[in-house]
Amino acid sequence: MKKLNRNIKTHQTKPPVKIVQFGEGNFLRAFVDYAVHTLNQKCNFNAGVAVVQPLAGGMVAKLNEQDGLYTLFMKGLYQGEEVQEKELITSIVRGIDPYTHFQEYLDLAKEEELEFIISNTTEAGIAFNPNDTPNMQPPASFPAKLTRLLLERYNYFQGSPNKGLTIIPCELINYNADTLKEIILKYIDLWELDHAFKNWLLNHNTFHNTLVDRIVPGYPKDDIETYRKELDYEDDLIVSAEKFFLWVIEGDENLKEKLPFGKTGLNVLVVKNMQPYRTRKVRILNGAHTTMVPFSLLYGNETVKETIDNGFTGDFVQKAVFNEIIPTLNMDKKELQNFANDILDRFRNPFIKHQLSSIALNSISKFKVRVLPSLKGYIEINKTPPPHLTFALACLIRFYKGEWNGKLLPVHDDKSIVNKFKDVWTVNSMETISETILSETLFWDEDLSNINGLKQAITMALKEIEGHGVEKGFENFKAYLQNV
Repeated sequence: MKKLNRNIKTHQTKPPVKIVQFGEGNFLRAFVDYAVHTLNQKCNFNAGVAVVQPLAGGMVAKLNEQDGLYTLFMKGLYQGEEVQEKELITSIVRGIDPYTHFQEYLDLAKEEELEFIISNTTEAGIAFNPNDTPNMQPPASFPAKLTRLLLERYNYFQGSPNKGLTIIPCELINYNADTLKEIILKYIDLWELDHAFKNWLLNHNTFHNTLVDRIVPGYPKDDIETYRKELDYEDDLIVSAEKFFLWVIEGDENLKEKLPFGKTGLNVLVVKNMQPYRTRKVRILNGAHTTMVPFSLLYGNETVKETIDNGFTGDFVQKAVFNEIIPTLNMDKKELQNFANDILDRFRNPFIKHQLSSIALNSISKFKVRVLPSLKGYIEINKTPPPHLTFALACLIRFYKGEWNGKLLPVHDDKSIVNKFKDVWTVNSMETISETILSETLFWDEDLSNINGLKQAITMALKEIEGHGVEKGFENFKAYLQNV
């Protein structure tokens, strides 16, 4: 079979670059680029996506080898019916590695029809790095890279009000666009940039907070031959996802006109306030994911479905959600329970093998955003640590040791975090490990060791995990909490 490219599958002229996207990973390709592809197909949106690789060592080279094309498989249960679909996604027109082609990256700012900036650089991506400078090629952080690109556009078009951009970050932090905007303004001040540029940024660019929801296992490596048999071309960038799709964007009627998703049938909601949607999704769906990953990997599972189907781990996740997360949310409990049941059904999707290792990236920042508010809320209400979420935190700490029963664990995080854990785990005292990790404000933005009873509970949980494994260790840990 021939390698996938535009010559063998589509002879359409590439659309102009209307979107610059930071991130080339599975999620963006199965979510945003799929959505843009749908707009192009159904609304003649005529938008090309230029993908910027946010980190060195990414995959834009492979993306360019296939002219930006790849196949999206969508499988699962949707509204009670089994769905299996595939779509050749054609919205990406090129990929750029700013670490090797920095000028090509800056030249994106000169695109006449550019309207949108979209990103998903994980929760850790929207962060201020005081060491970034405007002369770096490129700056290290995503916000600094974006500041540099916006400055280039401002200068090239001489501050034209018509050349401002619509900026839609998809990172899973609350107020993602507001936070990104604040950091860009910090760089403008740090770099002592022209005040007129700041005025242009504030008055002629718009920032939109978002919520994204779609489970994307990514490349189906375990069943790849089955997927390949459905194609008449060779595709090294196949991505799998569930059918479910939800994108909530804060905006007004003007944004609805710019992005006519109302004509596509996609579940894209442009609303004034997305906070209720965000809280529900992050605490329950993402919270359940982050809760289960280290715990379930240490138990011996490999996928989300295995975790939910297993009697012990499935019961653990369900009780964490229904008994410890939902009670902390100030929303209609029946609605939350229905939402949670739908989530568990999505986790059971028989067509998707969602590897736990693929969710393990940046687990510390994920736990801080997704699970820690529920853990703290439970303690505030009940005056005692929640058994499941607390044990999950202990499993997370143990997970970052990097090995379990002689096997390497899929720890993927910032080097400073990984090295901190490496140093901590040279200590044999679980009390010291608990104290050191919980008090590390770099991880949690606060000192968790001051929370009543948490340090002692984590210490006991770590001892039980080390001494008796996950299942027996959890039984003993529950007994300990009941007797405290």
